[in-house]
Amino acid sequence: MRSTNAQTELELGVVVMPIHDWPNTLSRAVEIEAMGFDHYWLYDHHSWRHYRNETWHSTIPWLAGVATGTSTIRLGTMVSSPNMRHPATMAKDAMSLDHLSNGRVILGLGAGTTGFDATVFGDAPLSARERADRFTEYVGVVDHLLSGGANHKGVWYTVDEGRAIPGSVQKPRLPLAIAAGGPRTLRMAAEQADMLITLGIPSQPVDSLDGFVDQLASQARDVEEHCATIGRDSDSLRRLVFLSAARSEPMASFDAFVDFAGRVCQLGYSSIVFHDLVDSDPALNFDPDLIPQLAAWNRSQPS
Repeated sequence: MRSTNAQTELELGVVVMPIHDWPNTLSRAVEIEAMGFDHYWLYDHHSWRHYRNETWHSTIPWLAGVATGTSTIRLGTMVSSPNMRHPATMAKDAMSLDHLSNGRVILGLGAGTTGFDATVFGDAPLSARERADRFTEYVGVVDHLLSGGANHKGVWYTVDEGRAIPGSVQKPRLPLAIAAGGPRTLRMAAEQADMLITLGIPSQPVDSLDGFVDQLASQARDVEEHCATIGRDSDSLRRLVFLSAARSEPMASFDAFVDFAGRVCQLGYSSIVFHDLVDSDPALNFDPDLIPQLAAWNRSQPS
């Protein structure tokens, strides 16, 4: 996938929360594919915020079902983290999903936060530095196993004769998408990822869309610098903006979304992912006509 500017096609993806029963989940996934969206993403948490005491299905089996019920749309985790899965399990699950989907998986990985999933297995919360250290090792182990490696002994993880056979359908391995906010994870993305996922800088929340775009611009510059330092063609790193539930301004109307898309495309971002409509959630209850409008939009010239 190439880097994006105002004259190239913008990819759009829909992130879905696993809160619906299976028939409705599958029918919605089929509908999203039929509308022509490029990606279908599922949140990967044990539970999430005010949904903690409500229905919340497990992401990997849910994606497996979606994989067998669709045929063209790319499928991703938004995002899997060390809070939830050992890297050997993650690599094996991702490899198997790639086979179920005939090579359509994007493995989204993030460092994990202190809430919700961090303590469900009885672990003590980690500091930001510890989470970053753990994540660096985690991504390396997942990459190593998906690339044919077998053993690892580090600070956080040990893998003894691990296996990911027969390997991914996608070669040399399925794509890794790293969720990055600060300098360290942006550098990781430049060095190890096929795709960068950003929702801005969570440690520096901003209260305006302009401030958010400024953060995206800063991150884009950092990525370009990191790629130049290591001799990587920066166009080989796909860049995705995720509109979290807290960043809803572009979902206010079709015109607002198109304006936002034009701004981020100029910064080199090639994909935007937004939440599917949840009419029972005030943060995600936008105009129901917006998603069909975005599906029909000619994105070859988003600005």
